[in-house]
Amino acid sequence: MSSIKSFTFHAYYLVVLVLLYTPIVLLVVFSFNDGNTLAFPLKGFTFDWYAALLDAEDLLHSMYHSLIVAVVSSIAAVILGTMAALATTRFRFPCRDFFLTAGTLPLIIPDLAMGVSLQLLFHWLGISLSMWTVACSHVMINIPYVMLIVSPRLQTLQGSIEEASMDLGASYWRTLLKITLPVCAPVLLAGFLYSFGISFDEFDLSFFVTGSYETLPIYLYSQLRFPGRLPLVLALSTIILAVSLIVLLFIEMLSD
Repeated sequence: MSSIKSFTFHAYYLVVLVLLYTPIVLLVVFSFNDGNTLAFPLKGFTFDWYAALLDAEDLLHSMYHSLIVAVVSSIAAVILGTMAALATTRFRFPCRDFFLTAGTLPLIIPDLAMGVSLQLLFHWLGISLSMWTVACSHVMINIPYVMLIVSPRLQTLQGSIEEASMDLGASYWRTLLKITLPVCAPVLLAGFLYSFGISFDEFDLSFFVTGSYETLPIYLYSQLRFPGRLPLVLALSTIILAVSLIVLLFIEMLSD
């Protein structure tokens, strides 16, 4: 009976792995195919699509936009998310639970609804859609993730260390800069990298607030209409996949 359970478990696990990773394997395989069609048999092995990425100026511009948005929004999210985590773990104030709930709401609100509401807000405020409206929207969705990453580290940091620093004459802000933040540096970096990854490949929200400035995900989506550009999309997606795996491994190392 136990052998049947073991076989069923392994078969189920194998099916899940196949469903999860078959599309990714096909993406990588066809990025090296010497042809424009996504069908077997392959036409040959080539690196030409990767070399052609360097000549695709519109693609490089969209990647530049995404990098700027990801860096700026991640830095802002780390600052604001860390401030929120400090407030909720170090201080007791009225409506603290409500603040915690409100701070994590963007995690459960669909990006579609968030995108439409932000577009309406920017229009009502008279703000033209641009790369910076995309950055602002990404800050909103990344703050809760930073809070969830930083708060556990602050909770494990003994308050007595900070109290000892202030008993010796250091101000709260000096203690924060010299003691608290350096101890939390690994999780702050993890929060930045996590936010960067979310912002860099975010599509749904960006679609509503980007205006004429195309980020990389929106550019890639627009290129799917042209079969001749599809190999470039596959090659770039493979590079992004590889970089994402490296970043993920780095975050895991920081978490340990």
